Amino acid sequence: MSVMRYHCEHAWLPSGVADDVVVEIAGGRFVVVRPRTPVDAPEAAGAMRLPGLTLPGLANAHSHAFHRALRGRTQRGRGTFWTWREQMYAVAGALDPDSYHALAVAVYAEMARAGITCVGEFHYLHHGPGGVRYADPNAMGEALIAAAADAGIRITLLDTLYLTAGVDGRALEGVQLRFGDGSVDAWSNRLDRLRPRPHARIGAAAHSVRAVPAEALTAFVARTDGLPTHVHLSEQRAENEACLAVHGRTPTELLADRGLLGGRVTAVHATHLTDTDRTELGDSGTGVCFCPTTERDLADGIGHARALVDAGSPLSLGSDSHAVIDLFEEARGVEMHERLHTEHRGHFTGAELMSAATAAGHAALGWSHAGAIAVGGRADLVTVALDSPRTAGCDPAAIGFVATAADVRHVVVDGRVVVRDGVHIAVPDVGAALQGALGKISAGASETADSRRVGAAAR
Repeated sequence: MSVMRYHCEHAWLPSGVADDVVVEIAGGRFVVVRPRTPVDAPEAAGAMRLPGLTLPGLANAHSHAFHRALRGRTQRGRGTFWTWREQMYAVAGALDPDSYHALAVAVYAEMARAGITCVGEFHYLHHGPGGVRYADPNAMGEALIAAAADAGIRITLLDTLYLTAGVDGRALEGVQLRFGDGSVDAWSNRLDRLRPRPHARIGAAAHSVRAVPAEALTAFVARTDGLPTHVHLSEQRAENEACLAVHGRTPTELLADRGLLGGRVTAVHATHLTDTDRTELGDSGTGVCFCPTTERDLADGIGHARALVDAGSPLSLGSDSHAVIDLFEEARGVEMHERLHTEHRGHFTGAELMSAATAAGHAALGWSHAGAIAVGGRADLVTVALDSPRTAGCDPAAIGFVATAADVRHVVVDGRVVVRDGVHIAVPDVGAALQGALGKISAGASETADSRRVGAAAR
């Protein structure tokens, strides 16, 4: 078994930032982590030098890969989450397994280039136009699993149950038909055909209380026992109002009643919560995933991360709609949003934010032995420059407050070099890969949007 050896100028260890750290990797795992070892020490002989600060792999706990096609295209005029959603549907209507694979390879390469070594893909674009099943009913999910392998990162495919168009049980229509399986049993049967791989785990998601009726939640909980499970929760005030009108309780209370809370569950967004909601989530150990760059891009509102963490909810981070793919910005956004709504500074330490971006994110995705530079853990390394215009002069322990994705220089995933000197090994020109994939989708999305407008006019 070959051994790879690195000498990190600085490394973020579980005990904090350490200097002159020799790391040895064999079989995709850390076998030696030795701090305070000068570069000229015998133990560092033959080691590849990593100048800067080397971090554990970052985990993007919430992604919708196809939303990347919307970046820079949804900024015209005014609007809300609901008007943005119409543009998202147009993109969803234009994809097939081949075009989705091409887009996802580019998106996941962009993530790798940003230091992300694992992604949680909240996947609900399952079927063909009109809801027609592909010959392989998991063709779209398989495209994502293959794309992650091609881009060199791990994935947890959070296969998503999506049955209705609203809390009132309205039927799916239009592009939404591609999302639905018709019943929990049909979704479960399709889920059973998905298989984990060395780089891929299978999890589950209930899209939201809008898309999964209360009675279906109970069956969903029974079916997903033991799986990492995610759910969109209270992203919009309108969702809360509809749930109160139909069920007489908040979305969090409804999930609690149906048993969809607990340590294997992650609530995404959790923006508009009551004090009781936060207590329910914290007391049950339910995780929360904040996506600040998307939440502000869509004008969702500002969630209360500090209160949720203090209540007992582990915090992870996601890039969601990919308005930005930069886990440093997501981590920083959590703290900055707290400052905005409290008018005070210093709610999260750098170590807390780094944990949310690394170990907590991996745990939320079912990769418990990842997210730390420690013997026995998965060998992910992300080296960040400390001499860029953004990071020059910073205390390495404060890297989360100053660095961006552009400062990532070297990325190792499970012991394999994926990014070297800022260049993705398999996708050297990520911009060109994105441009090519997006160009093919753009025409189809325009056609889908046109047909939706014609259909709406006809009605």
